[in-house]
Amino acid sequence: MAKKVALISLGCAKNLINSEQMLRLIADAGFETVTKPEKADAIILNTCGFIESAKMEAIDNIIALGRLKTEEEPKKLIVTGCLPERYKDKLFEEMPEIDALVGTGSFGEIVEVLGKILSGDEKVSTYGDINAPVEETGRVISTGDGFAYIKIAEGCDNRCGYCVIPSLRGRFRSRPMENIIEEAKALADMGIQELIVVAQDITRYGIDNYGKRMLSELLKELCRIDGIEWIRLHYLYPDEIDDELIKTIAGNDKILKYLDIPIQHINDGILRLMNRRGTDAEIRELFKKLRREIPGVVLRTSLITGLPGEGEAEFEELCDFLREARIERAGVFPLSPEEGTLAAKLEHPDEETATKRAELIMQLQDEVLNEFNKSRVGTKEVVMCDGFDTDMQCWYGRSYAESPDVDGYIWLLGEGFEAGNMYEVEITREIDGELVAEPAE
Repeated sequence: MAKKVALISLGCAKNLINSEQMLRLIADAGFETVTKPEKADAIILNTCGFIESAKMEAIDNIIALGRLKTEEEPKKLIVTGCLPERYKDKLFEEMPEIDALVGTGSFGEIVEVLGKILSGDEKVSTYGDINAPVEETGRVISTGDGFAYIKIAEGCDNRCGYCVIPSLRGRFRSRPMENIIEEAKALADMGIQELIVVAQDITRYGIDNYGKRMLSELLKELCRIDGIEWIRLHYLYPDEIDDELIKTIAGNDKILKYLDIPIQHINDGILRLMNRRGTDAEIRELFKKLRREIPGVVLRTSLITGLPGEGEAEFEELCDFLREARIERAGVFPLSPEEGTLAAKLEHPDEETATKRAELIMQLQDEVLNEFNKSRVGTKEVVMCDGFDTDMQCWYGRSYAESPDVDGYIWLLGEGFEAGNMYEVEITREIDGELVAEPAE
């Protein structure tokens, strides 16, 4: 009888792709995958270790899964991803319930690791080269019927002063364009209509292996694939967005006019201190240009409060910028001063101050979002139906302006909806910050 394996994926979409690749390798090796950890012989927990909250989520999951291991049910627990890459075998000492550790350079070894721990009692760990070329491994798509993520590069060369990702994921490595196109065509053949293009910095795509930025060329090729209707972009760094890329986005209907551009802050001194390329003036001009040349564009960004150098004046400068730019969507986070980063070594506002400032930014952004939502009432939009909510007894979906898991949903009233399909709807009202729509006549 085949051994049963359960996999739990934490963290970002890029990590989810690694989980989907492991699921494919496990299935091809003859293991049976199950959704309930209590039914499994081995449990894989694919972790994030980026910031403190992510580490605590991973640790809480390890403790909870460890409780499932008893003499009657001697399950094995494998922890993969960023947490073991960051702390290596120290995790064995701190958390003896773990049976195996797999770093971010060793996802492809998951079947070998499973074989070892299921046939013996010795602990296993493996940490491959995090700077090796990106492994081209098949996937089991876990995001449903309509959309899938597609990773075009791995790692990061930006070396921002608050970030540990280069030490967890290695240097920036682009995938060959032909491999990305082949994967995208396979996804289209499966019925996937929305591709969400991801990497730590998609705007740098091609610089390493083609000697120049190649995102525009890649997007044009993706637009030619029959069956792919939407192409969504995460994440574009502001200093790498050039006129050619803007023209490509504006001129192709399949590329959604939704741009996720993490800026983190606007103050020049903080940007320089944190090794962010670009200036206050350049960011402001870029956002104005995007509004001017891509009509109806929805902008999303990421912001960090409490960075070194942020006093009351610098924080107010950030607030003034947000009032001016009217960015529709923003993720706002108080600084998590991670060991090994410059931000952790420098003096910075205390946690309470950083958290309070993040809350103030969110209040400001709520006003912008409410204004944006109200402006959409009475308009007709195409939505991707993502599923049915049993509590609300209602279908829900997303337009071009909502990315999965980060932007919420539009509630869909009426009949005839089916997950994974697109529909034209009319947005009829806004209730407590959420939109409601009905089939368009």
